[in-house]
Amino acid sequence: MKIPSLGEANSMLLEAGKRNPGPWVGHSLSAAKAAQAIASHYPGLHPETAFILGLLHDIGFRAGVSIMHHVLDGDHFLVQQGYEDAARICITHSYPVKNIYAIEGQWECTAEELDFIQDYLNKIEFNEYDRLIQLCDAIALPEGYCLMEKRFVEVALPHGVNEYTLQRWKAYMQIQNDFEKIMGKSIYNLLPGVEDNTFRIKIHPVEE
Repeated sequence: MKIPSLGEANSMLLEAGKRNPGPWVGHSLSAAKAAQAIASHYPGLHPETAFILGLLHDIGFRAGVSIMHHVLDGDHFLVQQGYEDAARICITHSYPVKNIYAIEGQWECTAEELDFIQDYLNKIEFNEYDRLIQLCDAIALPEGYCLMEKRFVEVALPHGVNEYTLQRWKAYMQIQNDFEKIMGKSIYNLLPGVEDNTFRIKIHPVEE
């Protein structure tokens, strides 16, 4: 696969975080760790490759604050570096449903850019790395992992819902079901801290 080394990917995220600091950096690291953990129990997936792809899925935010334009910015950046397979993830991670309007938030793209993304999606079939990062994107918070349903709500509150929202949610849940069926276990069994992050449980020391 045409992806950077682990060292290169870490350097890219570090540099991008300096250019545009924000919770997206922690989210990317959480998605990478989740991808690595799941790939370790999923036949045919390489844990380090999964980690690298998770780490870079939102690298387009290096270009600055955006809502959806980061998918194009990430794709263009990694293609220029010669990493087409990592660039692919920058686009596919946002589209469990292959429709440019099935997004969370608003587009800041030109008509030509939207046509490019839709044409790209129409020409490919999602592979297991695409689906893995889609799954991990849907459970990753800056501070760790949570139940997918919690992340659905946290994203919907600021960005709203549309006619594709339920279709997107069902697509994410289908990916989870497909992965768990093959692994024979819940993805949440592999991810520490899900309960705390989902329910915001804070354990305070007992005063004596």
